[in-house]
Amino acid sequence: MPYILAFDLGTTALKCALHDFNGMVIAKTSEEYQLITPDADSVEMDVETYWQAFKSAVARVLKESGVDPINIKALGISAQGETLILVDRDGKPLRRAIVWLDNRAHREADQLGELFGHRQAFEITGQVRLVPTWPASKILWLKQYEPETFGKVGKFLLIEDYFLYRLTGEYVCEGSLVTSTCYWNFRTRTWWQEMLQELHISEDQLPRYRESGEAVGNLRTEIANELGLSPDTIACTGALDQACGAIGVGNIKPGIFSENTGAALAICTTVNQPILDPNNQMPCHYHGLPGLYMLHTFTSGGIVMRWFRDEFAGPEMRVSKTSGLDAYDLMGLEAARIEPGCEGLVMLPHLQGAMAPEANPKASGTFYGFTLRHGRGHFTRAIMESIAFIVRHNIEVIEGLGVSVHEIRALGGGARSRVWKQMEADIVGRPVLTTTNEEAATLGAAILAGKAIGLYSSVEEAAESMIQIKERFEPNTANRAIYDDTFGIYLRLYEALCPLFEMRQA
Repeated sequence: MPYILAFDLGTTALKCALHDFNGMVIAKTSEEYQLITPDADSVEMDVETYWQAFKSAVARVLKESGVDPINIKALGISAQGETLILVDRDGKPLRRAIVWLDNRAHREADQLGELFGHRQAFEITGQVRLVPTWPASKILWLKQYEPETFGKVGKFLLIEDYFLYRLTGEYVCEGSLVTSTCYWNFRTRTWWQEMLQELHISEDQLPRYRESGEAVGNLRTEIANELGLSPDTIACTGALDQACGAIGVGNIKPGIFSENTGAALAICTTVNQPILDPNNQMPCHYHGLPGLYMLHTFTSGGIVMRWFRDEFAGPEMRVSKTSGLDAYDLMGLEAARIEPGCEGLVMLPHLQGAMAPEANPKASGTFYGFTLRHGRGHFTRAIMESIAFIVRHNIEVIEGLGVSVHEIRALGGGARSRVWKQMEADIVGRPVLTTTNEEAATLGAAILAGKAIGLYSSVEEAAESMIQIKERFEPNTANRAIYDDTFGIYLRLYEALCPLFEMRQA
């Protein structure tokens, strides 16, 4: 049987999963690494740390699975966006990777915004503002503050590009990841020449563009030996982690909305063409599927539940330690006993500011309307409902752009909670579907790799074979009226508090 080795190159951990022809996980592992933060704005990582985690993950999966490496036909990658790696003309890293979380390039982002205009940049790149996160800002910072290193750069790479080079010797990139570099035109799928000129870099210093789900090449013999893999294994272009996650749950055509509730809530809607929000709230990315695009952004998510668990769910955590039951599941059972709408208790879950669609960094978390009759279960349910309200709000913004949403595909840790997914279906008024494979990002990478080497004729065929629906949650119409009212309060509460948010000290 053919197997596909897929990787999710995350911010603080690398996941590796061996998938069979039907998408099942044969073995999986996770390798954590520690970010380097020399100051408040800087977030870096030794490039070799990524590679050693990659090697260790391969070794552990091979040992656990017992699969003969000759049967591993392809290697696919799901990758974090924006993390920048500089290599010299021999392909050796010149410095630590600058991780996407790095915020040092404030002035450079402002400089580029003033020069090009945020709206023009949005039209060309799909990103609503030029911010320090984007590699364009980071490259300008490097030019100004590390000119000696800048002068030695052979290639400016993202993390997927670097791994594909190290595996095959080929410098290639793909659209879903390079969209947010802000030096790539996501309409024409070519480099933005005016931005390159301003950054003083050339096309020769960038990888060649390929679509996601294409074969790049066989593993180099020395690399195959180092990893314990066969040199006949083919490395393939993958996609941005959120694009891979969307593909991994079947969000591969218009009308489907996927949400990934982890620490953050990542949302993605597949569309046929670039769609630019006139209110500058919703970014647009090139998809991991050739010719398609995705409205994609982040906002507050499961980190709010984690905060509440750590601070207020001591009994559940103690039971969890002695029984093996998950503390979140126990909290969900308690929330399930509370009526929809929490008897008037409403939460704004903006513990780290409000992200999409409000984009208000000064916003804060708020519980509103609680009385003596409210207990801990009410607060747990209010948090869960508030995250679902964010999903509904973003869908309403997306539909305001003329995009229809028929169903929701859920992934991430939040998808494990049946209580939460039923709330979401009721609040949003659309079916919510979960899938059997919890490793959606690696499955998406495996689907792309399977298509790339011809195991499947198309991504659609691969998805049909490799994705199995676990459960479908239909909206309970009996809860519609209370949730419409509560959602209305949620929106009015945020608007009412905006003047107070503005008064908060930075």
